[in-house]
Amino acid sequence: MTVTEDARMSPPDLAFATMLGDRLTGEVATDAGTRSVYAADASNHRVVPACVVFPRDVDDVVSVLDTCRREGVPVTSRGAGTNIAGNAIGRGVVLDFHRHLGRVLSIDPMELVAVVEPGLVLDTLQRRLEPHGLRFGPDPSTHDRCTVGGMLGTNACGSHSVAWGTTAANTRGLEVVLADGGRAGVGDHREGHGEVPPLPAALSSQLIDLRDESLAALRTRLGRFDRQISGYALHHLLPEHGFDVAKALVGSEGTCAVITSATLDLVRLPQHTRLLVIGCTDIVHAAALAAGLVLPGVLTIEGMDVRMLRAFEDSRGPARTPPMPAGQAWLLVEIGGDANDLGDVATVVRRTAADGGAVDVQEALDAQVARAIWQIREKGAGLSTRLPDGRECWPGWEDAAVPVDALASYLTGFRSLLADRGRDGVLYGHFGEGCVHIRIDHDLLTAQGRHDYAEFQGAAADLVVRHGGSLTGEHGDGRARSALLSRMYDADLLGAFDAFAHAFDPARLLNPGIIVDPAPVDADLRLASGHRVSLPLAFPYADDDGDLNKALRRCVGVGACRSPSGGMCPSYDATHDDRHSTRGRARLLSDLVEGRLDHDRWDHEAVAEALDLCLLCKACSSECPVSVDMATYKVEYLHQRYRGHRRPRAHYALGWLPLWLAAARRMPRLTNRLLATPGIHRWLSRAGGLDPDRDFPLLADRPVRRLRPHPGRGTDVSGVVLWVDTFTATFDPGVVDDAVAVLTASGLEVETAGRGRCCGLTWISTGQLDRAKRVLARTVAELDDLEDNRPIVVLEPSCASALREESVALLATAAAARVARRVVGLAEVLVDRPLPRPSRAEDASDAAAASAVVQFHCHQRATVGSDADRALLQRLGLQVQSVDEGCCGLAGNFGFEAGHAEVSRACADQSFRPYLADDPGGVVVADGFSCRTQISQLGGPELGDREPEHLATLLAGLLGRRSSRT
Repeated sequence: MTVTEDARMSPPDLAFATMLGDRLTGEVATDAGTRSVYAADASNHRVVPACVVFPRDVDDVVSVLDTCRREGVPVTSRGAGTNIAGNAIGRGVVLDFHRHLGRVLSIDPMELVAVVEPGLVLDTLQRRLEPHGLRFGPDPSTHDRCTVGGMLGTNACGSHSVAWGTTAANTRGLEVVLADGGRAGVGDHREGHGEVPPLPAALSSQLIDLRDESLAALRTRLGRFDRQISGYALHHLLPEHGFDVAKALVGSEGTCAVITSATLDLVRLPQHTRLLVIGCTDIVHAAALAAGLVLPGVLTIEGMDVRMLRAFEDSRGPARTPPMPAGQAWLLVEIGGDANDLGDVATVVRRTAADGGAVDVQEALDAQVARAIWQIREKGAGLSTRLPDGRECWPGWEDAAVPVDALASYLTGFRSLLADRGRDGVLYGHFGEGCVHIRIDHDLLTAQGRHDYAEFQGAAADLVVRHGGSLTGEHGDGRARSALLSRMYDADLLGAFDAFAHAFDPARLLNPGIIVDPAPVDADLRLASGHRVSLPLAFPYADDDGDLNKALRRCVGVGACRSPSGGMCPSYDATHDDRHSTRGRARLLSDLVEGRLDHDRWDHEAVAEALDLCLLCKACSSECPVSVDMATYKVEYLHQRYRGHRRPRAHYALGWLPLWLAAARRMPRLTNRLLATPGIHRWLSRAGGLDPDRDFPLLADRPVRRLRPHPGRGTDVSGVVLWVDTFTATFDPGVVDDAVAVLTASGLEVETAGRGRCCGLTWISTGQLDRAKRVLARTVAELDDLEDNRPIVVLEPSCASALREESVALLATAAAARVARRVVGLAEVLVDRPLPRPSRAEDASDAAAASAVVQFHCHQRATVGSDADRALLQRLGLQVQSVDEGCCGLAGNFGFEAGHAEVSRACADQSFRPYLADDPGGVVVADGFSCRTQISQLGGPELGDREPEHLATLLAGLLGRRSSRT
């Protein structure tokens, strides 16, 4: 379809941005990439900002608001951009607090108070509080990346609000910058950024007047139950509530003031917690049970449908489903307190559940099982974006709330509404507080579908109001629901809301269109121009109907890739630039194929720059809750961009590396001398687009021996085929000898294969997919011609991944599928086989003392996991300290390419180096040749005199069979 000019990004006002930048110490970004990424949050909406500002201090915030007031430019505050209702996007200036204003300013453990900046990630705060036995009570499922400022903006709650309340209930005071640029302290605030004056007397007088004019409405219509979040919380202005302006501002979604620090109340961690899982007949039954379980000692009551469990099971990656009680829906009931009290509380919960007809009740005694169950619930926003048949589901009506005793009736009516409208979705939520989450399979790609969406929103609003509920229970009204407030509140109360906003912001420049003066709920929908990519694609995108655009729509913006603890996106961890997150890249690619950028050519500079730092680590394909596969999308992008065009020099130098290495292996000693010569090294680096500071690995001076079937001792099966990849054959052939020794020691017959063949990985990673297909086709044919079912043991994890996944996707042949099913790693074939007694540890105490720092390859973690490796190493008496997050930073060709040195080193610092420091005596194991190279080159003093070795070499040494050939 043709994209209208309105859908494209208009050029920024550079004069305004320049004027703004001259007054700030922070950054002002007007580039197309940043504006594209910040045009969306986790909602259905898209609004392109004029620029994005990253303020360094409060003075910057004051300057921004003062300048924007004089120029009439709107301002929208933003933290992590995980807002689901469209609260964090705007047409003027977007203020991003996460980059610079994210500090814990003070903690008072005696008075249970912390003072923090708005850009602080919640989990960072919790980690600072844990040594004191404290925490901040509210905990949204996005706790590992959401910011406190965002929580204050929407009055976030989370699963523990049953015990510890909403963000407003835990906010003591705020420091804010007002719309005119003035600073003020409200509530019982502690000094955050120096002494600030109280709220101006004229403004306080206005607030008192509007309160007094609406006393009856504020007392009877607001604050009826804890999850009544819709609108402004004006009941906090009542005299009996102490005229608490701070709590009234919490949940105002940035429409009244900009928060620069917050004084938060803290709670003490319970001494012990236990998780009870209650099986129910269906989700309505779970809702009916929930009301009776709101008891002293109960911290959480979360509801989850069986389809959430199925979605988790179907999600890609090596995750395992934890055991669950019988039933079609479950309540997760966490209890906490003293050890003596827990048994009594558990007994009451079990009795109440039994009286309510529960199918089964189980206690998650194992902490690992409990974490796995919570992980399913926390991934709900992502897992519920696709139904089993592939239909896409969207937010918009995702967090309505009703009093808990009306929850079962509301869900019954809501399911009828879905059925009547032909809609569907997965239900879950905070059932102990009557808050229900769902994403619905609305058609947002057609005009009729968007019209039906708007009608559904209105009908759903009427339903929740009939049950005494709130349009939003924690995510805010935003662009998704503000226009529906008139269905929930009468004209008098809406007038009070309007007066409240006007008192703070007469010009309506702070996040306009939210709560008051709203646009229609179907305005600014980002999928309005969604169209299928028509050009021939290299990958099949089978799970997305062959549609790249639908594949990109998997990214709904929940922002798991921004988590500083998960390591899903190593380049984001290194840069803290949202353009270099998985989410940012998906949004830019989507804007490219949608024609929303200033031009829609595949060589768009903003897209190229964002994708350049993608390491192709594949972590997102398994760790992202919606399985965004950025590695595939980047390779597709490179294929499309350079098809028929000259490529970067590194693509020829590294993409064609197997051919260069095949020639070099004929004269390895001469090659090594040349590569080590400084002048030649510099010339080759410059000519090949490589990092001149990178040392080239040296070639081994002897070839790999080719083995025909060689029986092992006590052979009881036909054996295995040992695939010898290009990198192992060229640089580390001793690994092959060690693998043969270990395999034969386990009783397997070994035949080597792969001479003159390649998995095509280097061509794939550089997007040279036509060549990659030809290479893969020859390799698959040779392996398939062996005409047996012997496992194909691949020593290099990235090559194994290419044969397991890319060959199937690119070739789409039965032969590729057959070969892929046979590919295994070394540990997978050995884990259940008998092995001789380790020679390194003659007794149990020695075995228990041995340890290994293991860098599991990203591709392995993303495709098959590391369970077999762990089990094998532990069986041999090694304590495993494993690098389970991030990427080593070399990532095949990435770390060798010019311009990547800083990110590559940052990845090393964030992944293996801390583990080396924590275990200075352990052996270092890395199956990936790139990983071993990176550890050797960037291990630093933490590595000491250790050399990283392949699992095969470690095992051969433990079994006394290590090859002496190098």
